[in-house]
Amino acid sequence: YLFEREGAPQAGGGSLGGREGGSNRFPGAFKTMDLNRVINLLEETDKDDLEEKQLKSVKKLVQCYQNGLPLRDLAQIFKILNLCAEKIENQPHFIESAFNILKLCGLPFLKKKVSDEITYAEDTANSIALLGELMKIPNSELRIQICKCIVDFYHAEPPKKHITGYQQASSSYKIKMAEVGGLAKTMVQSLALLENQLVEKLWVLKALQHLSTSEVNCTLMMKAQAASGICAHLNDPDPSGQLLFRSSEILWNLLEKSPKEEIIQQLSNLECLLALKEVFKTLFMRGFSHYDRQLRNDILVITTIIAQNPGAPMIECGFTKDLILFATFNEVKSQNPLVKGLKLSNSYEDFELKKLLFNIIVILCKDLPTIQLLIDGKVILALFTYVKKPEKNKIIEWSAAQYEELQLHAIATLSSVAPLLTEEYMLCQGNAQVLAFLEWCESEDSFFSHGNSFHGTGGRGNKFAQMRYSLRLLRAMVYLEDETINSDLCEKGTIQQLIGVFKNTISKSNDKEEAIILEIQSDILLVLSGLCEHHIPRKEIFGTEGVDIILRVMKIDPTKLQTGLGYNVLLFSTLDSIWCCILGCYPSEDYFLEKEGIFLLLDLLALNQKKFCNLILGIMVEFCDNPKTTAHVNAWRGKKDQTAASLLIKLWRKEEKELGVKRDKHGMIIDTKKPLFTSFQEEQKIMPLPANCPTLAVMDVAENIRAKIYAVLGKLDFENLPGLSAEDFVTLCIIHRYLDFKIGEIWNEIYEEIKLEKLRPVNTDKKFLETITTASENIGKMVASLQSEMIESQAHQDVQNEQKVYTKIQATHKQRELANKSWENFLARTSNAKTLKKAKRLQEKAIESSRYSEHPPNAVFHRTDIKGLNTTVPSGRVVTVESTPARLLGGPLTDTDIALKKLPIRGGALQKVKAVKTVNESKKSVPT
Repeated sequence: YLFEREGAPQAGGGSLGGREGGSNRFPGAFKTMDLNRVINLLEETDKDDLEEKQLKSVKKLVQCYQNGLPLRDLAQIFKILNLCAEKIENQPHFIESAFNILKLCGLPFLKKKVSDEITYAEDTANSIALLGELMKIPNSELRIQICKCIVDFYHAEPPKKHITGYQQASSSYKIKMAEVGGLAKTMVQSLALLENQLVEKLWVLKALQHLSTSEVNCTLMMKAQAASGICAHLNDPDPSGQLLFRSSEILWNLLEKSPKEEIIQQLSNLECLLALKEVFKTLFMRGFSHYDRQLRNDILVITTIIAQNPGAPMIECGFTKDLILFATFNEVKSQNPLVKGLKLSNSYEDFELKKLLFNIIVILCKDLPTIQLLIDGKVILALFTYVKKPEKNKIIEWSAAQYEELQLHAIATLSSVAPLLTEEYMLCQGNAQVLAFLEWCESEDSFFSHGNSFHGTGGRGNKFAQMRYSLRLLRAMVYLEDETINSDLCEKGTIQQLIGVFKNTISKSNDKEEAIILEIQSDILLVLSGLCEHHIPRKEIFGTEGVDIILRVMKIDPTKLQTGLGYNVLLFSTLDSIWCCILGCYPSEDYFLEKEGIFLLLDLLALNQKKFCNLILGIMVEFCDNPKTTAHVNAWRGKKDQTAASLLIKLWRKEEKELGVKRDKHGMIIDTKKPLFTSFQEEQKIMPLPANCPTLAVMDVAENIRAKIYAVLGKLDFENLPGLSAEDFVTLCIIHRYLDFKIGEIWNEIYEEIKLEKLRPVNTDKKFLETITTASENIGKMVASLQSEMIESQAHQDVQNEQKVYTKIQATHKQRELANKSWENFLARTSNAKTLKKAKRLQEKAIESSRYSEHPPNAVFHRTDIKGLNTTVPSGRVVTVESTPARLLGGPLTDTDIALKKLPIRGGALQKVKAVKTVNESKKSVPT
């Protein structure tokens, strides 16, 4: 190799260093050439033998850098490469020189210092970017070598020989610099130069396949319209099959690593979809290898992603029609030549294809013009071939696990498609088929579900997965509110059947399948709600059995609502079914009340979960129309003996706090002009609106629970509400006047809108407006005054109560003093004889003074005291009888049946014995 010692004089005058063809004079050291001389030489143009010298100098450069390119020399080397490329058009001999330099670019980049990667980052990025510009040179070998060089970036190899003082740059350095230099964009642009040059195009696609593994490169490729450019040529002739494989891989990477919406927009044109359509049809009909089937499925997934764009011309290019045909030809026989003699196997790829076709039907049906194609393709009929119980001894092309997954997928697809094709659904006897399938799901037939798919989650070893998707289909059809479908369902006994299914799920419930059972129960209640709403006869069919299942759900443990398994959804469905299936049917309402349903509703309301409050209060408002409800509501007691009225007022205060309504520390009105204003209403300015648009004051009624609380308390009568505190009464004053305040608020908005629109009402109208607003403000002042009186009264009552407590405490202390004084007197009498005698004399004197002074004649006088006793305590001929000990009686509730007990010979009370003995035995046991 030819090297040059740094700082040493050059041998041979103008030579490029050392002996030509000589070996490395400094083994293990890396000495670069004087690249400036090479550049100057290549830039000269006025010498006769210049080309030969130039080629020779480039050849020496190539020999010099056989072990790698130092980062510090990279900019000059690429400048030499660029100069060679510029000479190729007039001097073809430079093709080999450029080719050899390009081969060097595949070698490792070397750094002398750790900081070289940062120091020379800009030069390196610009140098690598030059590779994309060189693709414009119309030379096949150079273009292929450039692509090989880029591919080598991703397969870095260590240097062939270790160079002292240098180390290889990090393996990802070239890749990162290619991103910074924008190489991917120029490589995409070079595809336009290779329309009819297959080999070069395949190499460019291979390079782009590697580059597209980076998000940065994918974004650059997206800006260069890579997706549409590559997709439009998917169907170009290519005997090797590499073009389709590499192009699809690049499209996958673009969809994953760049803005998906932009890529879909690029692919949503007629040219791209026609190319995808032809490729898919070819692979579908003629692809038999494992590789072809995988590629076919990849193309279908890309098509599915594009189909999500409503603007994609799927129908115009005929792709939608073909996809529907391919999805249904197995189930509905077709004479179309595309599928004549075609049959799917049970291979994994064909199984995945079938699921992908079901999936794309769901996406395509969102575009309404597709509906006619779905009708023509008999999609409903094809999907209903799976809605039936498995037939024994019937040969099918799928395995049991595959058929089960396809069955679940087909029912899930029906849930999206059938609501759009109601006529076809009814022609296929859809309701009857679904109910029969649901009956099989509930039966005890031997069936082992594999449950190993997305749709089969939670259904292993049972038929819960099939039941879940059948109920989803029913729910989708019922919520169309098509009276033909709903009447047909009710005539077939759907309400009774679903109630029976619900009861069976309760008996079969366990922790393992808890989530799926909860979902099934929720869907059953939603279907029943959809069927019974606005139909009293159907509510009567729902009857007491339906009420019982609702009551059972309402008794669930409140802690389960936080588990995330679906109890919240079930409770929402239950509350909805109360509204739709019970309210309005008086026998069901009475039965609900009889079974303490209102108590359960209030228990749920007391949980204070905001998501349920609105719905529960709405039900309460409707139930209060029943005259029997009031007694139940007033009888309810919650924790700490809380009443329903107290609970509702507490909810009102909490709601106002969240809404930012202005209240003082006692809950009194602050702004009498706007007593109900929320913080949101304060922030929003009043704007003139059309008459059919609700204002903020009107929307406020529907957006919070205050109106419902007012309605419930109003139906309970605001007077004589039990269990209220003074704070509750203060709040109750506001609730009582809610409607008046709201009316005043709306009139105030009207007045403000008139001012904003610069209208001048006539004097009479103006007077009325002012009177109304003044009256509203006066009501606010009156309520505030009443609240003040209540607070003062409560404060006075608190003072009185406090005084009573102090009096009680004082009496207690006085009693203690008397007791202490009595004890001191007693001690004095027992310790001092004189005191005792004195006390005795006083006692006897008091006794004598209390007696009659005259005795009746012939009367016998009996003394009650005993003479000679020196005591002051009352004494006399008294016998004290103590109660019989409990150990003898055995307790207050002990059985005292004499026939089963023995009389203790010692006498006394009856005693409990362990065993019953006969009379003879008791005689033998009598002690002497």
